[in-house]
Amino acid sequence: MTKTFINRVDFFKEAKKYEEQIIQDRRYLHQHPELGFDLPNTQKYIRQRLDEMGIENKPCGIVPEEITKKYEKAGFGVHEHCTGVVATIGKGEPCILLRADMDALPLEEEYESEYKSKSPGKMHACGHDSHVAMLLGAAQMLKDHEDQLQGTVKLMFQPGEEWGYGSKLMIDDGLLQNPKVDAAFGIHIMPDQEAGTLSVHKGTLTQAMDTYIIEIQGNGGHSSQPHKTIDANMIMNQLYTSLNLLYTREVDPRANVTFSIGAMSGGTVTNIIPDKAVLQGNMRSFDQEARDHMCKRIPEMIDHVVKAWRGEYNMVDFHTPTTHNDADFIDEIIPALEAVMGKENISDLGALGGSEDFSHISQAVPSAFVVLGTGKEGEPPVHNPRMHQNENMFKYGAALHANVAMEWLKAQHK
Repeated sequence: MTKTFINRVDFFKEAKKYEEQIIQDRRYLHQHPELGFDLPNTQKYIRQRLDEMGIENKPCGIVPEEITKKYEKAGFGVHEHCTGVVATIGKGEPCILLRADMDALPLEEEYESEYKSKSPGKMHACGHDSHVAMLLGAAQMLKDHEDQLQGTVKLMFQPGEEWGYGSKLMIDDGLLQNPKVDAAFGIHIMPDQEAGTLSVHKGTLTQAMDTYIIEIQGNGGHSSQPHKTIDANMIMNQLYTSLNLLYTREVDPRANVTFSIGAMSGGTVTNIIPDKAVLQGNMRSFDQEARDHMCKRIPEMIDHVVKAWRGEYNMVDFHTPTTHNDADFIDEIIPALEAVMGKENISDLGALGGSEDFSHISQAVPSAFVVLGTGKEGEPPVHNPRMHQNENMFKYGAALHANVAMEWLKAQHK
C-alpha cells in the first residue's frame, strides 16, 4: 500500500506507535458491552482515557422524559440517562467534529477469542468498540500535535446509535455548539469488506428508517359471537394488508422504498376473540420526497383502518433520517484519505442498505461518513453473533480521523 505525505504529519506511522493501545482499548470495550443510551462503564472508561491524555472532556446528552417513556413503551427498557462524551483539542475556528458510536447489541457472542464478551446476551457486533478505540487513538495523536492544529477538533463519543437517536440527544444538549461545528467526519468498519479498503460515497449513503408500533384496542369476546366484539386481530390483519399496499400505489417505484411488518401479536387460544393486538413495522427509504409523503400517509392509514372497524389505538413512532455525504466536503478531504489509505485502495462501493444515526449530524453540518474494510467478502457481517475483525486495520481508522482533522483545518486557512 503506497502512501505519500507532503508537508503532513505521517499519522499512519504514528498510529503504528499507538497500535497496541488502540487494540487494548478495543478489547476492553469488546469484553464489556453495554446497550442503549445509558452506558456508564463505557463512558467512565472513555473519560479516564481522555484524562490520561490531558484532553478536556465532559458528559453530553439528556434524555427527555417523553423519550424515556417512548422507548420503554417500545420494549427497550427504562433509560433515563444519555452517557455521551464530548471532548475538544485545539482552539479557535474552524471546528471539525470526529464521531464514534459506542453501544452494543443484544446478541450472545458466538465467536471465540481471548477478549470475548463477558456480558451474557450482549455483544459488540457492529464494530462500535473499534470505532471508539480508533477515535481514542486519533485523540492521542492530535493531542501530540495540538500546537499544529489550526482550529478545534471536537470528539464525539455517542451512545444509542442502534436505537437511532443517541446523536440527536447529544445535538439537543449542545453538541454542535461552543464551539460551533463546521464539518463532521465519521468511520464505520465493515467486516465483510476487503481489509485495507475504504469506500467513499457522495450524496445519500444510508436509508432513512421510520418505525411504527401500533397497539390496537378492541373489545374481546367468544368466538361464536363475533358481532358482540371488536376484533383486534382482524383489525391488525386489515392494517397489515393496507400498510403493505400503501407504498405500492402511492410511491414512484424508482424511489426505492420498502415497508415491512416485522412483528404481529394478538390472542391466546382459538375460541377467544382478543381485546388487544400489536403490529410493528418500519419503512426504509432513500428518497426524501417519497419519505415525506409516506410519513404523512402511514399515520392516516392507521387511523382510518382502525377506526373504520370501531377500534382504538396507541402509536409509538421513531424516525431516523438519511445520512448525507456532502460532495464538496468529501472533495476537500480526499487528499487526506488518500495519504493514509493509498489512492488505489479507495473506491465508491455505493450506498448502504441500513440506517445510521450519524444522519442527524449530517443533516445539520457538511459531513462525510466512510466505510473501512476490516475483513473480506464472505466473512460474517455486522449484527452477526460470529462477527469478528482484523485488528491490524484499526490503525488505519485512527490515522484517517487524525489526518482528516489536521488537513481540513489547515486547508480552511489557505
